[in-house]
Amino acid sequence: MEKFQPLPSLPAPIASTGLIGWLRTNLFSSPVNSVITLVTLYLLVSALIPTIQWAFINADWFGEDRSACTSGGACWVFITVRFNQFIYGFYPESEYWRVNWMFFIMFVSLLWLMIPNLPWKKWVATFTLVVFPVIAFFLLYGGAFGLKVVETHKWGGLMLTLVLAMVGIVASLPIGVLLALGRRSEMPIVKSFCVVFIEVWRGVPLITVLFMASVMLPLFVPAELSFDKLLRALIGITMFQSAYMAEVVRGGLQAIPKGQYEAAAALGLGYWRMMSMIILPQALKLMIPGIVNTFIALFKDTSLVLIIGLFDLLAIVQAALTDPKWLGFATEGYVFVGFMFWAFCFGMSRYSQHLERKLHTGHKR
Repeated sequence: MEKFQPLPSLPAPIASTGLIGWLRTNLFSSPVNSVITLVTLYLLVSALIPTIQWAFINADWFGEDRSACTSGGACWVFITVRFNQFIYGFYPESEYWRVNWMFFIMFVSLLWLMIPNLPWKKWVATFTLVVFPVIAFFLLYGGAFGLKVVETHKWGGLMLTLVLAMVGIVASLPIGVLLALGRRSEMPIVKSFCVVFIEVWRGVPLITVLFMASVMLPLFVPAELSFDKLLRALIGITMFQSAYMAEVVRGGLQAIPKGQYEAAAALGLGYWRMMSMIILPQALKLMIPGIVNTFIALFKDTSLVLIIGLFDLLAIVQAALTDPKWLGFATEGYVFVGFMFWAFCFGMSRYSQHLERKLHTGHKR
């Protein structure tokens, strides 16, 4: 009786691997999907070709005034001529170096924290959260170390947008965590205060909050105290976002199984050690998407400060569009603003996804 030998394994068909296989599986898996794919490609090409021609091929990039825009495409000369104003607002040109140093320290600190395997991350994180705000304040405002005072009404553009976003993000997270813990507390007074605070601030539009912070807040403080307009806006934005952050964190706390609390109590851990060492790390890990979504909303909401007379990036571009020398170039201005906001929001979104993958350890009840 002959012994049968198994045949050698054959490679997968070419039509099911590589680019062809991916196209067949994802875009042309059925007649209906094939028709949808072709129609979508036609619409994309029909929209992209004119957009690319307007934005890049036929665009004008350099010049001194609108007379340089003669090609019929986008007039990016408007952006290049006004670029410094869009970034620094009305900050004195001779003091730009202070803003540049603030940007440099901020981006180096953030990159150090985001790049894996770099040493001293805890020290850099402490520097970013504790020391950097002090350095940024003295760099931007001055009044010490021989630096000239620059009043906050001269701040504007991207610089002001980043200041509002950074202060709001750094301040709203810890306040939101405390409010979430207070809302779940068993102490009636603490719980009632946190519930009222969260529901009141969440039930009021941010525009109203900014109006109240700008107009009403000075009425509740002693006459000898003068609150800067920017400081009032920062207080309003922080309180508003803290209420939303509290609900995000509370959702994470409720997702933690009861057994985790019982295990911590069995180890003899007190309330604050239990929360800081066991419960909050798990809850915050689960809530990364919600937390970053709140940060992104905060970053975009900074554009509302225009209503109280602060000129952030969007407001200062709108002000430039009213210049008779540049009438008719609103599209270029809004495209520039949209790209800047998208770049920062997309960066936060991608980094949050990186944190999710890095901290993913599973979560079972």
